[in-house]
Amino acid sequence: MREARLNNQDHLRHRKQMAGSFRAALMGAMALATLGLAGCSGGADDVVYEERPVEQIYNSAMDAVAEGNYIKAAKEFDEVERQHPYSEWARRATLMSAYSHYKVNEYDDAILSAQRFIALHPGNKDVAYAYYLVGLCYYEQISDVGRDQDMTQNALSSFYELVRRYPKSEYSRDARLKIDLTLDHLAGKEMEVGRYYLKRNDYIAAINRFRVVLEKYQTTSHTPEALERLTEAYLALGIKQEAQTAAAILGYNYPGSDWYEDAYGLLAGQGLKPEEHKDSWISKAWKTVF
Repeated sequence: MREARLNNQDHLRHRKQMAGSFRAALMGAMALATLGLAGCSGGADDVVYEERPVEQIYNSAMDAVAEGNYIKAAKEFDEVERQHPYSEWARRATLMSAYSHYKVNEYDDAILSAQRFIALHPGNKDVAYAYYLVGLCYYEQISDVGRDQDMTQNALSSFYELVRRYPKSEYSRDARLKIDLTLDHLAGKEMEVGRYYLKRNDYIAAINRFRVVLEKYQTTSHTPEALERLTEAYLALGIKQEAQTAAAILGYNYPGSDWYEDAYGLLAGQGLKPEEHKDSWISKAWKTVF
């Protein structure tokens, strides 16, 4: 019995030794894993936190810009804000951070930095550029007309805000050009959907889309086609006066266009001619712009 008790005690001691060894091995493995993850998460351009003079950090960021290393530059500019948030350098760094993020297509970060600059320094001479940069970030994400147009709308709103606040700014001149292109893009989206409905003989839905082009995007390149499509859709519905009005306005403003020839031919096929009817919504919509 004594031998059995001794064996049991030996067995318990052995189990304790094994448990201790297991715990030690587990802790070692966890330490190695932590070191491995830390090594993997770092990158060549990561900024390790080290308290530095503001001039040193800012100059390092500007050197990175000069080298075209905008990823490092953005991180260094952000570091200026983090370590020296109330310095004059931080104000400069905020806008430069936005620019650096923009250069590497990190649009969300660029927008956040630019908007932060606008909010913190609304009276600064560079605010116009910050608005412009926000607009550019949205503008460069505009997709084809077959996709969602949220970015197009955001770009348009940003450029409108810039032109409204700073009409004489050098950035407003380019913004106006981009506004025209953006409006043309939005009109193109309406035309695409309108054509889709027209091909499926859903004339009311098609007319509603072409109507948007006339009422909201009348100065774009899509207007002649929109008028011809309205002629086509209204004729299909038997609403002859609206068809004649669309063709008449088309012929008066775009007399040599292929779209007018098509609209004229459609009317002639039913023994009709272009004729403007003043009570037509098309006539009224046209006069609200011109």
